[in-house]
Amino acid sequence: MPSNEPTRFADLLAQCERSAVHLEMRDVYAVDKEKGPFAEWQAGFRHDPADRASWWRPWLDLVAETVSRGVVIRRARIVSEPVSDYIRYEHSGTFTNTEAGEQVRWLPRRRASDLALPGNDFWLFDDRLVRWNHFAGDGSSQGPEHTTDPSAVKLCGEAFEAVWGRGVPHDLYEIR
Repeated sequence: MPSNEPTRFADLLAQCERSAVHLEMRDVYAVDKEKGPFAEWQAGFRHDPADRASWWRPWLDLVAETVSRGVVIRRARIVSEPVSDYIRYEHSGTFTNTEAGEQVRWLPRRRASDLALPGNDFWLFDDRLVRWNHFAGDGSSQGPEHTTDPSAVKLCGEAFEAVWGRGVPHDLYEIR
């Protein structure tokens, strides 16, 4: 990665001028099964859309600020059906992302079989910088990697747009 590129995610979004897209392709990400938001959700907790103060968090501030500058933030999730409990959890809380201004679509994995997809989840900023998200088999983060390689940027841009074109908008996607 060029040394003049920021490495902190907040800095990447702060320098973004037009678009930030995120492709997620895992059915489970590392979660603490004993405590934390996922465990609370499994125990029956659900965010109350009317009580914004209870669920608004720094990530949503960052999204809202970025969107207010005219940057379009889109997230696409490729999911296996029937979905995992973790995807049910993500789906139930995604209204917070959309409230902040993020656009989200869901694509059943069976509808992605003929798409050329990169091997890892990623963010693509302004069609010029890719931030790969590397994960271990248990879903734990193995850290990011950045590239401005034109072939990687092209692959990620085309993959994202293909998934986005087939994806179902969040408010229309029904969990199976």
